[in-house]
Amino acid sequence: MRQPFANHNGGGLAFGNDGFLYASLGDGGSGGDPQGNGQNPLHAAGQAVAHGRGPRQPVRGAQRQPVRARAGAFGAIWAYGLRNPWRFAFDRETGDLYIADVGQSAVEEVDFAPAPRRGGENYGWNTMEGAAASPPPADAPRPASRCPSSSTPHSEGCSITGGVVYRGCRLPGYAGSYFYADYCTGFIRSFRMQGGQAMDRRDWTAPLGRGINAVTAFGRDDEGEIYIVDQDGEVYKVVPAS
Repeated sequence: MRQPFANHNGGGLAFGNDGFLYASLGDGGSGGDPQGNGQNPLHAAGQAVAHGRGPRQPVRGAQRQPVRARAGAFGAIWAYGLRNPWRFAFDRETGDLYIADVGQSAVEEVDFAPAPRRGGENYGWNTMEGAAASPPPADAPRPASRCPSSSTPHSEGCSITGGVVYRGCRLPGYAGSYFYADYCTGFIRSFRMQGGQAMDRRDWTAPLGRGINAVTAFGRDDEGEIYIVDQDGEVYKVVPAS
């Protein structure tokens, strides 16, 4: 898809537990979303998009359109109001969706959409950054948007790298924990969603971060074990301490 600027142009592709293929697109770039794409369902930029029927069938365009509030809305939009969703993941057991959205001036956030997802969510950008108006005071009315389930102030990190939900066997005590990182500071953290709240927060930087330079992505194998990819092109597998 054509994008107006060179940054914020995408962060992932994944099949959901419903068999649909999802793609995350940024707001189209520059700073502050000057074209207002995040709050414009007529434009694909700034949105999370659902396409196709399943991994064994060809992708033939949008199969769902939950965003119907405005005539002419881009047909494949599943949810909108995202700045730069750098990686998203589905919990392979529950189907819950986690979206890591890179902030601009103040906050890095993780948005959580529990299954079964109905779509149509507005995550707030560019009139909101995290749970606060952006820029303060907001130039436009605050939308009825979904607040992030977890946020990190820029005093602790500056560019979130979304991860995956652990469903492996080697670390049974952490089943259901969502792992993520920060590209700038290098921290690696996790939390577990319980009752709609981010609980059991843990910092894994000391045991996992040694030798890892700028986390760019996480991966998961067929057994649910987690892998970490850094900017140097190295891949690390998370295993129990020996």
